[in-house]
Amino acid sequence: MIDSVKRILPNKSDRQLKKYNKYIEKINELEETYKNLSDDELRAKTDEFKKELEDGRSIYDIRNDAFAVVREAAKRILGMRHFDVQLIGGLVLTDGDISEMATGEGKTLVATLPTYLRALEGKGVHVITVNEYLARRDAEIMGPLYEFLGLSVGLNVPGISSADKKKAYMADLTYGIGTEFGFDFLRDHMVTAVHQKVQRPYHYAIVDEIDSVLIDEAKTPLIIAGKMKPSANLHKVGAMLARSFKADADYHFDPETKAVNLLDDGMNKIERAFAIDNLYDLEHQTLYHYMIQALRAHVLFERDVDYIVHDQEVKLIDMFTGRMMEGRTMSDGLHQAIEAKEGLEITEENKAQASITVQNYFRMYPSLAGMTGTAKTEEKEFQTVYGMDVIQIPTNKPVAREDRSDKVFLTKEQKYEELVREVQDVHRTGQPILIGTTSILQSDEVATYLDKADLPYELLNAKSVEQEVRLISLAGQKGQITIATNMAGRGTDIVLGEGVAELGGLHVIGTERHEARRIDNQLKGRSGRQGDPGSSQFIISLEDDLIVRFARDEKERKMKSLKTDDQGRVTNKDIHKFVDTAQLISEGSNYNVREFTLKMDDVVNDQRKVIYEFREKLLIEEDILTLISKQVRTHFLHLIDKLCPETVVPENWPLERLENEIQRSAPGAAPALSEKHYEDIEQLKADVLSYADEYCAQLQPWSEDESLQLNLRQFSIDILDKLWVRHLEMMTRLKEGVGIRQYQQEDPLRLYQQDGYDIFQHNYAEINKEMVFMLAQVMKPKLMKQQEKEAESNV
Repeated sequence: MIDSVKRILPNKSDRQLKKYNKYIEKINELEETYKNLSDDELRAKTDEFKKELEDGRSIYDIRNDAFAVVREAAKRILGMRHFDVQLIGGLVLTDGDISEMATGEGKTLVATLPTYLRALEGKGVHVITVNEYLARRDAEIMGPLYEFLGLSVGLNVPGISSADKKKAYMADLTYGIGTEFGFDFLRDHMVTAVHQKVQRPYHYAIVDEIDSVLIDEAKTPLIIAGKMKPSANLHKVGAMLARSFKADADYHFDPETKAVNLLDDGMNKIERAFAIDNLYDLEHQTLYHYMIQALRAHVLFERDVDYIVHDQEVKLIDMFTGRMMEGRTMSDGLHQAIEAKEGLEITEENKAQASITVQNYFRMYPSLAGMTGTAKTEEKEFQTVYGMDVIQIPTNKPVAREDRSDKVFLTKEQKYEELVREVQDVHRTGQPILIGTTSILQSDEVATYLDKADLPYELLNAKSVEQEVRLISLAGQKGQITIATNMAGRGTDIVLGEGVAELGGLHVIGTERHEARRIDNQLKGRSGRQGDPGSSQFIISLEDDLIVRFARDEKERKMKSLKTDDQGRVTNKDIHKFVDTAQLISEGSNYNVREFTLKMDDVVNDQRKVIYEFREKLLIEEDILTLISKQVRTHFLHLIDKLCPETVVPENWPLERLENEIQRSAPGAAPALSEKHYEDIEQLKADVLSYADEYCAQLQPWSEDESLQLNLRQFSIDILDKLWVRHLEMMTRLKEGVGIRQYQQEDPLRLYQQDGYDIFQHNYAEINKEMVFMLAQVMKPKLMKQQEKEAESNV
C-alpha cells in the first residue's frame, strides 16, 4: 500500500510523503496490538494518553498510538477502517495544514484522527462544517466513536439556547457551522456578565470544505446588527430615482469588481429631486448613503440570483451554495433598498453592533487545519492569510472519471440546445445525469428547456431545499436527471444505484464555468467517487457571466477570427485557453476583493482588540471604581492637549474653560488654574494631575460598596457599547467616502487607515470622557453627603 501511495501522490515532493510514510508504517505495526485489547482496555487508553500529556509529553509523542486507537475503535463502533491514505490526511491535519482529498474519500472519518488527538489536551476542539445538516449528520455518525473512547460531543447550531451552547462548547469536541462560531464570538463580547458567555478560549479547529468557509464566504463579514427605524420614504424615492438612471450616463458600473458609482448626471438628478446644491456636502451624507444603496440594489442585485421574494420577504441567496440564508439580511439599509425596489413593506434597518471578517475570526485559533476536495488553486492565499499548506492526498483507488473538453458556443440559446441534445443522448442509455447551474434563475431556465423536450427531471435549488437529502439520494439512480445549484456540491456523496456503474456511472454537465476552478472541480467531483466510473462535460457560451464580466474586450477582439459549426459551436483550437484566461482573471479579481476586505478589516480589527480587551476588564474586574478612576488622569491629559496645545503660548491658554471642564469631570475643590502663571505645559500637567489623584483618593472608601460597583459596571458597559456602535457606523461611512476619493488618484486603503486611526483616537477619548462624567454624576451626591458629615463633625 505504501508503495502505491508513493507512486500516485501528485505534486508534493517525495520528501513530504516519506515523512508521513514513516508514521504510517508505525501505526500499521500497532494495529495488531490494539486489535487484541478488550473494549474496556481500548477505552482506558484515553486516560493513559491524557496522563502522558499532563506529565509533559507532546501530542506528537503519542500521535501514532492515538491514531491506532481511533482506527481500532472505528472498526468496532462504526464498522469502518481508516485506509492508509486517510491516515496521511489525519497527519496533515495534525500539522495544521489542509488535506486535499477527492469526493468520496471519507473526509469525515479522516477528521476523527486529529480531533481525538487534540481533544486529549482538554482544551476543546471545534469541527466546523458548511451547513447545519452536515454538522448534525457528522455529530450523529461520529459521536458514538468519541463517546466509546470517553470523550464528550457537542453540537453548536443556530437557534439553541445559551445554556445548550455553553454545554456544547464545554464538550471535548464541538461540531457546528463556521458562521455560528463567529457570531457566538461577537455575542460573547456583547454580554453584560461573565456567566453569560458561552465560548472558552480557542484551541484547535478543523474546517471541513475549508475553501468554502475561508475563501468563498470571506468577502462578506459577520455582522450582528440592532434594529433601527428606517426612512421608508427615502428608500422609496431612492428606488424610484434608481429606476430612471441609465448606465454610463447617470452611473458607472464596473462588471469585474461589481462596483457602482454615481456620475455627474446622476448626482444632478438627485440634487434636483431634493432641491440641494451639492450632494457631497457633509450635511447631505445620510442622503448620499440612501441614494447609493438604492443604486446598488438596482444594479448589483438580481431577483432569483442574489435573492428571492418569499412570502412577501426578501430572502438572500448564498451565491456559492445556492442556499437561502435564513435569518441573514443586508446591513446599512441595503436590505431595505432591495425591499423598496421590489415594492415590499420596508422593514427595520440593521445597524452594525459588532462585526468581524471570516479571516480575522479564524486567525484567532492557535491551531487551524482543514479538508476539502479543491484547495490547491488557492494555496497561495491559504499560505499568506493563514500560514497553511495544501497537501494533495492520493485517492484510495485510481480516479476513473472521464473529464471531457468544454463545448463552447457563441450564444446561450445554442448552449442550451446542445445541453438538451446531450441530455437526450445520455438519458436514452439510462445513465443518471447531474446538471450543475450557477443560480436559481439558470436552474429554472434549464428546466424550461428540458420541459420543451419533454424530459423528466428533479430540480434542486434554494426553493426546494427541504427536499435536498431525498433528491441527492436519488441523483445516482438509473435514468435520473437532476438539475442543481451549487448546493449539491458540498459534503454529500451521490451514491450510484444498482447497475449504474455498468452504464458509465454519473454523468455531470456544467452549464457555465464558475468564478473559480475550484467550484468547477467540485461539480466534476460529484462523479467518480471511490474509483466509480463517471464522466463530466461543461457546455458553455461566450455570453456567460464569466466572459461578460472578465473578458468582454478580449471577446470583442476575438469575434473577428471565430469559426463555428452549424450548431454554433466554436471550433477555434485556442478557445479553451481564452476561457481559462477569463477564469484566471476572475480568480485574481476575487482574491483582490478578499485581500482588500481583509486589509480594511485589519484596521477595525486592531481597534476591536482594544475595545474588547477593555470590555473584558469591565466584565471581570472586581473593583470597577478604581478601574474607571484611572481614566480620570487620562481624560485630564486629553483636555490639556486639546485646550492648551504646546503650539499656543501659555498666556493664551483658556485656563478658565479648562477649570470648568475639570470641575464637570471631577466635582470638588478644583485648582484655581486661571489665577496662576505657567511657564510651560509640564507645570500645568503637574497641578491638574495632582488634583486628579486627590479626587480619586476621595473615592476609594466606596470601593467596598458592592451595589455601587455593580451600577458602575453596567453604566460603563452601556457607554462602551453605545460608542462602539457609533464608531462602527462612522467607519462604514468612512469606507463609503474613501471609495469616492480613490477616483481622485488617492490610495483608499492608506486614507482609510489614516482617517480610521484619527476617528478611533477621537472616539476612544469620548469613551473615557463619558465614563469619567458618569463616575462624577454617580459620586457627586455621595461626596457632598460625605463633606456635609465632615462639616457637622467639625462644628
